[in-house]
Amino acid sequence: MAAPTPTTSQRTAPVAVATRPGRWIDDWRPEDPAFWESTGKPVARRNLFFSVFSEHIGFSIWSLWSVLVLFLPESVYGIDPAGKFLLTTLPTALGAFVRLPYTFAVATFGGRNWTIVSAALLLVPAVATAVVLEPGVDYTTLLVVSCLAGVGGGNFASSMANINAFYPNRLKGWALGLNAGGGNLGVPVVQLVGLLVLATAGVEHPRLVLLVYVPLIVVAAVGAALLMDNLSTARNQPRAMREATREPHTWIMSLLYIGTFGSFIGFGFAFGQVLQNQFTSDFATPLAAASLTWLGPLLGSLIRPLGGSLADRFGGARITFWTFVAMAVGAAIVWTASQVGSLALFVVGFVALFVLSGIGNGSTYKMIPAIFRVQAQQRVAAGEDSTAADRHALRMSGALIGIAGAVGAFGGVLVNLAFRQSFLTTGTGDSAYLVFIAFYVVCLAVTWAVYLRPQARMSGV
Repeated sequence: MAAPTPTTSQRTAPVAVATRPGRWIDDWRPEDPAFWESTGKPVARRNLFFSVFSEHIGFSIWSLWSVLVLFLPESVYGIDPAGKFLLTTLPTALGAFVRLPYTFAVATFGGRNWTIVSAALLLVPAVATAVVLEPGVDYTTLLVVSCLAGVGGGNFASSMANINAFYPNRLKGWALGLNAGGGNLGVPVVQLVGLLVLATAGVEHPRLVLLVYVPLIVVAAVGAALLMDNLSTARNQPRAMREATREPHTWIMSLLYIGTFGSFIGFGFAFGQVLQNQFTSDFATPLAAASLTWLGPLLGSLIRPLGGSLADRFGGARITFWTFVAMAVGAAIVWTASQVGSLALFVVGFVALFVLSGIGNGSTYKMIPAIFRVQAQQRVAAGEDSTAADRHALRMSGALIGIAGAVGAFGGVLVNLAFRQSFLTTGTGDSAYLVFIAFYVVCLAVTWAVYLRPQARMSGV
C-alpha cells in the first residue's frame, strides 16, 4: 500500500507546492498544519476528485456485464441463465486478481501516471464489447470480452493507495470513505444507464450503454493527465505486504470482507438475472428487471460511510458482528420469499442485504487499523518503543487493506458461482441462499470468537 514517507521534522511556514516535470511533487507534508491549510488541502482535493471520478467509471465498467446480460435474450443469443452468470463471474474474478498489482502501481509509476493508464485501459473492454456484441456472436468471444471488463475492478485499489498518500492521518478516514463510496456508486449508475437505454431504445441496442461510457473514460484519462499529481514521497512497502501474509488477522479480516464487500459486488452483478429467473412472470422483459436492479447497489454505496461512523462510536467488531447477524436474517427472508413465491418479500430481503453489506464494508475497514493499534499497545506494554510500534501498526494496516481488498473481491466470484450452480442444478437460487446463510453464520462466529469474546486478545476492536 502506498503511504506517505514519515518526516523527522515538520516545517510550520506555509510553502507553495512546487512540481517538477511530469507533475511530480517532491515536498509533501500533509501533517504540517500550515502547509496543509495553505497549499496541501486544495491539491489533495483536486486529486481526490479525479481519483473518485476515475474509480467511479472503473466500477461501472467492472459491473458492465450485470447490465449487458439483460440485453441478451436467450431466444436471440442462445445463452441460458447459467451461461449468463458465467459472463458476470469472469470480470469479477479478474477485477479481484488485478487489485494487488494495482496497489503497487501507484508508488511505482506515480498516482497521476497510473490513473491515466488505468483509466485509458477501460477503453479496451468498452471498445471490444461494442465491436463484438451483436446477435450471432460466439459465446466464447463474449466470455473473453466480458473478462476484459475486470480491469475496472483494479481501479479501486490504486485509487485508495493514491489518496491514502495525499491526506493527513486525521482525515484519511473521511477521504478514503468518500473515495470508496464514490467508486461504489459506479455500480448503480451503470445500471441506471442500462435502464434508460432499455426504456428508450430497447433491448436491441446495448451498444448505446458503451456509447455513454467511452467519452467518460476519455475525460477521466485526460483530466488525470492535466490536473492530477504524482507524489515522490509515496513508497511501496513490500516487506510489510509479505509480513502481512504471515499475520493471522490478515486472513480473518479477508474472510469477513468476503462476506461484506463480496456480497455487495456479487449481488450487484447477479440481482437482475436472479429477478428474471426467479420471478419470470413478473420480470418477463429486461426493462422490468432493470427497473429494480439499481436500488440495492445505490443504497449499499450511500450507506457505507455510516458503517464506518457506527464503528467509530460503538467499535468495528461489534457493528460487524450484528451486521452479519442481520445479513443471515436477510438471506433467510430471501430464501423464505423464494419458497412462498412472494416478490415483495424477496425484494425487501435483497435490498436489506445490499444495505447491510454496505454497513459491513465500512465497519470491517475500520477494524483493520484498530487491530494493529491494539497490537501496538501490547508491544509497548512489553517494552517496545512506542514510535516503532506505531510505525509498524501503520505499515501493517496499509498492507492488510490492500490484501483484504483483493481477497474480498473474490467473494463476488463466489456469489455468482453459487447462483450459477444453484440455477443449473435446481432451476432456482434456493441452494445459494442457504449457502449465504451458513457463510454469514460462520463470519459472525469468527467475529465474536476473535474480536468480541471477553477472553480474546483482541477483545473490543
